[in-house]
Amino acid sequence: MTQTNLSRVAIVTGGSRGIGRQAAVRLAREGQAVVIVYANNHAEADAAVAEIEAAGGRAVAVQADVAEPEAVAAAFTRAEEVFGGVDVVVHSAGLMVLDTVADFDLDKLDRMHRTNIRGTFVVNQQAARCVRDGGAIINLSTSVTKLALPTYAAYSASKGAVDAISPVLAKELRGRNITVNAVAPGPTATELFLEGKDEETIRRMAGLNPIGRLGMPEDIAEVIAFLAGPGRWINGQTVYVNGGMV
Repeated sequence: MTQTNLSRVAIVTGGSRGIGRQAAVRLAREGQAVVIVYANNHAEADAAVAEIEAAGGRAVAVQADVAEPEAVAAAFTRAEEVFGGVDVVVHSAGLMVLDTVADFDLDKLDRMHRTNIRGTFVVNQQAARCVRDGGAIINLSTSVTKLALPTYAAYSASKGAVDAISPVLAKELRGRNITVNAVAPGPTATELFLEGKDEETIRRMAGLNPIGRLGMPEDIAEVIAFLAGPGRWINGQTVYVNGGMV
């Protein structure tokens, strides 16, 4: 029997802000119960839960470091205890540190790759073990892997790992009707993207696509919701969501 969205449960990492929060809100609006996994910002996580509940949805927040297997496993256990299982995992948690290859601080490199690479692997490992048959796993990548922009080498490398993990896991889950895809946003108006950029840089990057604007978190959440629900024939892909930038 095919599950309806009213019986499906989603875990969204990085769900307290930005794209993750909008994905959580969108999935809840479509009837899915949502577990919002966050790193440190209790207030934003509570606000995300309140927003979903105010609209009639079901949500809880769980704090976890996505690079720590025990913490991630505990988040999945919480989803099972509160809502009965896990059908959808949206892995949106990530860090972005920018600098040239010559000047990059290697401690910051290790910190970013711990979250973006190890974190993706840990979350996907737990998802592979726990997501119910017929579910979906969606990882957040980036369109800058195709652009070769100066200062983005370390970040692009970390997201290139996301593009590598997703199709392999899709094949490893053969026989369970679980799709695994990556969503690669272009420049999107989130705190992660806007921090440290001047108006000229933002304007220039908004003009990289023919539509001529930055993406909004809601634009990305729309594609995530499609992959989490009706988009069953898309599997093992990186889907570029960038207004035609690349």
